[in-house]
Amino acid sequence: MRERTHNCGALRKEHVQERVSLFGWVHRRRNLGAFLFFDLRDLYGKTQLFLDPQKFPALQEIIDKVRLEWVVHIEGTVRERSSPNKLLATGEVEVEVDSFRILSSAKTPPFTLFGNDAVHEDLRLQYRFLEIRKGAIAKNLLLRHQAMLHIRNHLSHGGFFEITTPILGKTTPEGARDYLVPSRVHPQNFYALPQSPQLFKQMLMISGMDRYFQIAPCFRDEDLRRDRQPEFTQVDIEISFSHQEAFFAQIESLMSSLFQEVEGTEIPTPFPRMSHEQCLNLYGTDKPDTRFGMQFIDLTEIVEKLEAPPLRPFFKMDALAKGIVLPKGAKKSRKELSAYIEAVQKWGLPQLTWIKRKEGLLSSNATKLFGAPALEQCANALGMQEGDLALFGIAPKKILYPALDRLRRRLGEEEGLQDPKKRSFLWVTDFPLFTKEDAGGLASAHHPFTAPHPDDLPLLKTHPTEVRSLAYDLVLNGYELGSGSERIHQIELQEEIFSLLGMPGEEIEEKFGFFLRALSYGTPPHMGIALGLDRIMMVLCEADNIREVIAFPKTQNASDLLLQAPSSADKAHLQELGIKL
Repeated sequence: MRERTHNCGALRKEHVQERVSLFGWVHRRRNLGAFLFFDLRDLYGKTQLFLDPQKFPALQEIIDKVRLEWVVHIEGTVRERSSPNKLLATGEVEVEVDSFRILSSAKTPPFTLFGNDAVHEDLRLQYRFLEIRKGAIAKNLLLRHQAMLHIRNHLSHGGFFEITTPILGKTTPEGARDYLVPSRVHPQNFYALPQSPQLFKQMLMISGMDRYFQIAPCFRDEDLRRDRQPEFTQVDIEISFSHQEAFFAQIESLMSSLFQEVEGTEIPTPFPRMSHEQCLNLYGTDKPDTRFGMQFIDLTEIVEKLEAPPLRPFFKMDALAKGIVLPKGAKKSRKELSAYIEAVQKWGLPQLTWIKRKEGLLSSNATKLFGAPALEQCANALGMQEGDLALFGIAPKKILYPALDRLRRRLGEEEGLQDPKKRSFLWVTDFPLFTKEDAGGLASAHHPFTAPHPDDLPLLKTHPTEVRSLAYDLVLNGYELGSGSERIHQIELQEEIFSLLGMPGEEIEEKFGFFLRALSYGTPPHMGIALGLDRIMMVLCEADNIREVIAFPKTQNASDLLLQAPSSADKAHLQELGIKL
């Protein structure tokens, strides 16, 4: 068999009269009676083949057998096409075939591999190898390769060292549920797959490695959504003896150069910053989509003064009144407004008030409840202009903010405000160190190794929920792209944090004894971040689901339809592991 001389996307006019050897899949065939045309396809493109059985009789028997998606090897001579196809890179030429060899046959695919026919996602995932062959996913995977290569080169040139950390580790309480792996050698004991290399990278800093990175596989047993998978890849970075300003500049340099390299987009630096509290007050979320405005506007003072009986129960629950304005949204119909009201009610917000300013007049679904003077006050506070639509709700923060955030994003999508070409980065800082659990105890807002803000250290013992942390998130177009923090590097402070989290001494020793021993041997100040590679690729590929940028993803319920996993285990294997179901 002759070596491949070109791929199926390489041939051009300058190759005319050259003898070539091509390999690929039969993409299409067109029988014109006396002769046939085939399209041969591989990863790189398509080339038209011309076959004339009268000129080369040995081809006839093979031509009669070959079907779509069969793998073949052809040899022939490049010639100009009489009717060029301007839509194809190879459209000016074709190959006149004199040798045609079938390498493997193929069943009829369960869906067509050309065209844009709708195919149920379950079927596409079951035959993922065919969907990749179809082209769109393959393009995303090649872009992913380019991004990973750039990240490696950029960080290496910046003095970072790529170091691999273990996959089999210890189960520790770091947020999500661990995936457990039973040990045959140590019956009734388990490894845990890493949620992240968090403790390993901190111990690498204690080891004196100074600057580390890793494109690391991670695993979390949590509920899935369109930007989350049970196994994912993160760009894990840690650095010693630095400070937040310098570290932010390094990450900004990485991200701006990555987007410039992969898609040619210029990303201005430094990235904007906003505190966690500011984010919630203006957008209702700590990962706002800042490609468009429509920030929350507070109406609490105006609405609370109304003392309308239907509103009193809300304000007894520390409710807020906040709204958003959709410019030129007064054209929305009653049916559309009713759909928004139904949507927020599904999201837990009892009611949604709308105000339109149209032809100099105000109209609302709450005119009787508020009265004309109060509606005018609200419209003025919201800064409404002619033709605008305002939407606002009244509820406690934990209900109001998520519902208004989802409504704002929905409106942004409907109105085309979420420009898929725009890249809007944001640093979110000053997260709380702790959150309050329903049972009354404290939980880490990020993870228990996050350093508290030095200005808030006196509050640790008296008002721990008011303590800010030195944590930060990198947000892009409404996605949390990365999360990081300055780490605790004093053993006494780390022990105090564990204690505030309600861990008794024996639990601390059992779960984190190894780490505390490392901290006690001289720990440098250090910080880091974990950037979600899959989410970066979602933006670069303009995909709306993380599954589109992963070669072999899981479904929404964490099933692998290709492998039919998870699956039951052999009884003998379970016995060997000491497991009884």
